[in-house]
Amino acid sequence: MHKPLDISAYLVVGPENTLERPIGSIVEAAIIGGFTTIQIRSKVASARELIDLVKQSAAIIERLNPNVTLLVDDRLDVVLAARSMGVKVDGIHVGQSDIPVDVCRKFLGADSIIGLSARTTDLIDYVKTADVSDIDYFGAGPLHETPTKPDCGRAADGSIITHGFDELKTLASISPRPIVVGGGVKVNDLAQLAATGVNGFFVVSAVAGADDPLSAARSLVDTWNAHQPNSTR
Repeated sequence: MHKPLDISAYLVVGPENTLERPIGSIVEAAIIGGFTTIQIRSKVASARELIDLVKQSAAIIERLNPNVTLLVDDRLDVVLAARSMGVKVDGIHVGQSDIPVDVCRKFLGADSIIGLSARTTDLIDYVKTADVSDIDYFGAGPLHETPTKPDCGRAADGSIITHGFDELKTLASISPRPIVVGGGVKVNDLAQLAATGVNGFFVVSAVAGADDPLSAARSLVDTWNAHQPNSTR
């Protein structure tokens, strides 16, 4: 049994997102600000650099809040290497064109967390027929056009295909797994996003690219929490 999974406030971060600031400072700000999941993602860092970033992030999590989940995007090799060095990595996040989830489960074991992301409409179709027993949560979106995810779906005219709140409400109503939504999410989106019934939001530049990452993280978390059903607001 893996640790309790809370994807309500989920940061995706890599060295290309931090405006040349240390990853550790962004991770620390996010956790102090109330973020519950950290995903290390980079398309430019080497395996060794990623392992080091995971190691740094794990140490920060252990010091500040051991309940925070630490994941790595796509790189099963990095997760396995970090674990072999004694680093506490909770699991992996993959896309539909990445390593299959059953392969990840085979190598990472039953106690690991595995997330799968896809466009919202694809997930609506997927959850109706697919075996989701190896998946712990879904990542959906993009909600808006975002430069940090250039490989998301595009329409015939080249524009990024975004997905509205109605589609997310449909997905939340039929999904057997928790859902986190990202893609250009801002504070002003969170009230509507919470009303769809999804379980959380993920951001990259809203925290990692903010002038004050700690203040940005707190604002996002406070706003999300204020719009939960059990809020006393």
